[in-house]
Amino acid sequence: MSREKPKRGALPPAQENIEKLEKVVNEGNHYGAQQMYKSISARYVSAQRFFEALDILQSGACIQLEHGQVICGAELALLLVETLVKGSIPFDDEALDRVRKIYKNFPWIPVPQLLGDDNVTQQRSEALAAAKTRVERCSSFLKAAIKWSAEYGAQRRGSPELHEMLAEYIYSESPEVDLARVSYHFVRGNNPEKFASTLVNFMGKCFPGEDDLAIARAVLRYLSFGNLGGANKLMDELKKQVESAQLKFPRTDLIQFIIYILQTLERDALPLLNMLRVNYKSSIDREPAFNEMLDDIAEKFYGVRRSNPLQGIFGDIFKMIGGEQ
Repeated sequence: MSREKPKRGALPPAQENIEKLEKVVNEGNHYGAQQMYKSISARYVSAQRFFEALDILQSGACIQLEHGQVICGAELALLLVETLVKGSIPFDDEALDRVRKIYKNFPWIPVPQLLGDDNVTQQRSEALAAAKTRVERCSSFLKAAIKWSAEYGAQRRGSPELHEMLAEYIYSESPEVDLARVSYHFVRGNNPEKFASTLVNFMGKCFPGEDDLAIARAVLRYLSFGNLGGANKLMDELKKQVESAQLKFPRTDLIQFIIYILQTLERDALPLLNMLRVNYKSSIDREPAFNEMLDDIAEKFYGVRRSNPLQGIFGDIFKMIGGEQ
């Protein structure tokens, strides 16, 4: 029996379009394929055939990224997230797997860190610009996915796995290490081991005086969420991995303060917390965001409410300084 032809104007199964579009990309017509991916997927969305639209966009994003077309691939990745929202697709492992597959296709090309090299070649400048583009595009995609996950069934702050993906990519691909931003996302994940590994890697190449700040920031961020278990797990993992890497764990006043804080929060000891803040003020003041996080910790663990309403305003500013919003 001959196959019945679809009615004029009817949409064929998505796989037919996927195969045609992949051929266009493989022939090198990336821009032409991009326009076709957008227009064809839009027809499926209009027909409320959301899962087929997602199949088309996922395929397009992956193949464009495989061909090194970061801007095209990331644009289709964002459209995929927009389609998840338009279709009110719930957050589940199937939907998350679409994001995972696209994420894995983003290029992973470590770039030399910016350390004041006076002989920056044209080739290196181009590599740095490309790295910046990769991070910006992947970040936009994953932040949109995190927002979708928070609105459609994941945790209030979004999927922990998506936060971990973003932290990992920012750290690996950014020309300049932004550990505050990396920490912001890792503490919203569920993988202190991977976070510890990232911190140890940073400690092995950072400037003097940056290692204890990085550790303190990470621990205080966990605690500001009320996550004492995560903070302790991170510290335990750090000590193990630092020893394994044959590095020296920093022994500064700031690290001593962090150790005391972890011990203090194991019991009802608000006066001791306040005393530690006074005694270690000069260390705490090395980073403005620390005082704001300590206020959060006092509220989470001891129910202390801020008496000055302006602190909320300054707190938002400190959070912007200390990490991404």
